[in-house]
Amino acid sequence: MAIELLSPAGNIEKLETAFAYGADAAYMGLTQFSLRKNAGNFSDADLERVRLLKEKTGKKIYVTMNILFKERQMEELHQMKDEISRWPFDAFIVSDIGTVPFLKENFPERELHLSTQASCINSESAKMYHSMGFDRVILGREASLDDIRRIKDKVPELELEAFVHGAMCMAYSGRCLLSAHLAGRSGNQGDCAHTCRWNYRLALEEEERPGQYFPIEEYGDYTTILSSKDLCMIDHIRELEGAGLSSLKIEGRMKSVYYVAVVTRAYRKAIDRDKDMDIYKRDLFDVSHREYTTGFFFSSNAIDTPSDVSRPTSYGYERNYIFLGSVLEKTGENTYRLDVRNQIKKGEVIEFIGPDVPTLSDDAIILIDGDGNEAEQLDHGKPGFIRTSLPLKEGYIMRKLSDTQYVK
Repeated sequence: MAIELLSPAGNIEKLETAFAYGADAAYMGLTQFSLRKNAGNFSDADLERVRLLKEKTGKKIYVTMNILFKERQMEELHQMKDEISRWPFDAFIVSDIGTVPFLKENFPERELHLSTQASCINSESAKMYHSMGFDRVILGREASLDDIRRIKDKVPELELEAFVHGAMCMAYSGRCLLSAHLAGRSGNQGDCAHTCRWNYRLALEEEERPGQYFPIEEYGDYTTILSSKDLCMIDHIRELEGAGLSSLKIEGRMKSVYYVAVVTRAYRKAIDRDKDMDIYKRDLFDVSHREYTTGFFFSSNAIDTPSDVSRPTSYGYERNYIFLGSVLEKTGENTYRLDVRNQIKKGEVIEFIGPDVPTLSDDAIILIDGDGNEAEQLDHGKPGFIRTSLPLKEGYIMRKLSDTQYVK
């Protein structure tokens, strides 16, 4: 069976984009029980569009119910049985074992996937979860390729999934109280304030001089001492397949439609051994990201020995392009309606990308406002159209080169 490419879907638009740009499956969250509480997530208003999309594509949709449930939330879960049953989910992603009896009793036809939050990184744990009814284990990010091979050899009937791209948490499989302590927002309830990404300044205080601090500075200002690098395994697809993984997972439900499109597309081309794969791979270095690392995959003692994952990044995000929006339907000769997300100015070089189109560019695009008049610029959230001779299609993404490479 071919390895699965699993992409993030923070809202319905990202779900549609993930499927259009090559994902075999996508994971999404219901507002109440998702560890990405501040992603758009999904509500009853999206149900029909999700159903139609699944019928049209035949692709799989997994729902994240991976918070650590409090007593009242467990009660709410039981009350939502009928609502959950209406959604076309193929599997539930859970970390709280207390949810298993309810899910198995009421949704026996749906698969159970163990969340990475459960920190499963050995074969004995994998065997236990499989005996409880789990069809797949999403391994903790601390598992190396050698660990994965050993687990698969000892539990061959169990599907294994691993994150291969995106943000890494500085805590052990996300078990962190830093956000709750500093911001009053619990990461284990889906409301992480990403306090590990904040800028910090260290200082020394001498015992006999209380209140007098001597700063320890890095880069002349503040340092992101707790912020890990981002994971990127695009060059190691064959090793991941050989280790026995069933699914390669991309992180990023809170990231942009542009991120979902270009990252999904790059990994699709890598999995398919596309002859132009290197062209698509470049987008991974142009989309907003921190410095890249291969994480724990090649470090056999990563749990006990610090790796370059935990070394602070020297800057914030690296970003070479700005996401401008998406192309909607064609409305006339060489004219297209837009979903504008960032300001577009007349005379700028605008690039367009599609699922199988690396890039198209035009510096002579005619901008048209919502009243049908030519315009000097189009702004976010306002109606807009473009006229261009480029062969565009609905769903293409628009971008332009950024003036700054680093974004704090």
